[in-house]
Amino acid sequence: MTKTQNAFRYSFARVGRLAAPMALLLALALAVPAPAFARGAPDSFAELADKLLPAVVNVSTTQVVQGREQGLPDMPQFPPGSPFEDFFKDFFGQQNGHGGKPQKRKATSLGSGFIIDRRSNGDTYVVTNNHVIQDADEVSVILQDDTRMKAEIVGRDPKTDIAVLKVHTDRKLPSVRFGDSQKSRVGDWVVAIGNPFGLGGTVTAGIISARGRDINAGPYDDFIQTDASINRGNSGGPMFNMDGEVIGINTAIYSPSGGSVGIGFAIPASAAEPVIDQLIKHGQVTRGWLGVHIQAVTESIAETLGLKKTEGALVSSVVDGGPAAKGGVKSSDVILQFDRQTVTDVRKLQRIVAATPVEKTVDVKVWRDGAETTVQVTVGRFEDDEQVADAGDTPQGKGSDELTLSELGLVLAEPTGEVLERFDLPEGAEGVIITDVDTDGTAYTEGLRAGDVVAEVNQARVKTPADVVKLVQEAKKAGKRSVLLLVEGQNGFRFVAPRLK
Repeated sequence: MTKTQNAFRYSFARVGRLAAPMALLLALALAVPAPAFARGAPDSFAELADKLLPAVVNVSTTQVVQGREQGLPDMPQFPPGSPFEDFFKDFFGQQNGHGGKPQKRKATSLGSGFIIDRRSNGDTYVVTNNHVIQDADEVSVILQDDTRMKAEIVGRDPKTDIAVLKVHTDRKLPSVRFGDSQKSRVGDWVVAIGNPFGLGGTVTAGIISARGRDINAGPYDDFIQTDASINRGNSGGPMFNMDGEVIGINTAIYSPSGGSVGIGFAIPASAAEPVIDQLIKHGQVTRGWLGVHIQAVTESIAETLGLKKTEGALVSSVVDGGPAAKGGVKSSDVILQFDRQTVTDVRKLQRIVAATPVEKTVDVKVWRDGAETTVQVTVGRFEDDEQVADAGDTPQGKGSDELTLSELGLVLAEPTGEVLERFDLPEGAEGVIITDVDTDGTAYTEGLRAGDVVAEVNQARVKTPADVVKLVQEAKKAGKRSVLLLVEGQNGFRFVAPRLK
């Protein structure tokens, strides 16, 4: 984890009354974007607040948990058979009245939400964060006038941290509408309303500080950052532009202390609306699937492939029988556009594909062999996350049939039985095995390690160390400053472009 990642103290941005100790810093409370055009600072937010407050609700959850009686210390730990063990067991059992067994109790937590729709049959839909209602046994919605209604969970999506609730009432409850978060700009004013620390409808204001933030909360991070005060309990609440439209859902805060320090994050309405629609209609979310493994385009990779910009998503491998394979996408293609949307980086492609309807046929523009080409792909259905094994330490050593490639600082060998066994590789592995890496070389800097398998050099298949040496030396004679290697490691295929010595 980087220092930046460590600084994100995620604390459930819901407030626990009987559980969820305040010391627990899990800050999932967020901020949203602002108006669609520049405006001067308003004299007051009062009229906007009066209009919007009735549509913002408190979300209360109750969960039965196991735990010892409050106020009692943990029983000291003694060696098995110690005479003190029975004594303290009896003591703690007498204190809680249950023979030392943990008691069941109800833990209550609070978050925020907002009303988006009311149907003619009285069903009313409320949006909140998934982490607000996750693992809850009972969920209630509390209106501005303190009316409490039991809520039903319509559907939830952990990947985007969105949940939809439903309450039934004959009352005509006020609702709010979504705005176009894509038009919101850095510097626009926003208003956040929620339930910080269980205090009920609280209004704060600020500006959009940044857009497109990735805070490693999920695979589709595209958060709006704001300096409007967001605290624990604001999770699931709306953030509005100056037209009173919801352009974000408060979800997380950056906070070393658990309170607001002026850095909050919101799910943009553009990302939330399609998820909410699917949850209301189907109770779950269906996402598009392309069937490729992709990686970032670095400067060295862009240079090797002849790209002018470090944009797009490099296809490191294609899933056999998947949508991309059927559509003609190949390993080493760089995806530049998907369904006429520019792919700036890997995460942008993930978000675009996920939001694409299943079975839709789209144009995919790729960079291949030094030129742009377009293929058509019919998007598949994403079923589940791919499980990736953690990379571990790999034994190193040199054998008599190994060859040193000084231009990259690598020692290479053919996939003989002894080499495969040494690095715990499967029988039948194809390519050239890296048996040692110079820690001072560029290959090491690019992440190559002993046990990795080189499958291609400059998009040409290799079977022996001599093949690798030949292609590298040809690249060096041609004036290339780096070579493109397709490498298979413990985390699958990836491209690297180490510089030549």
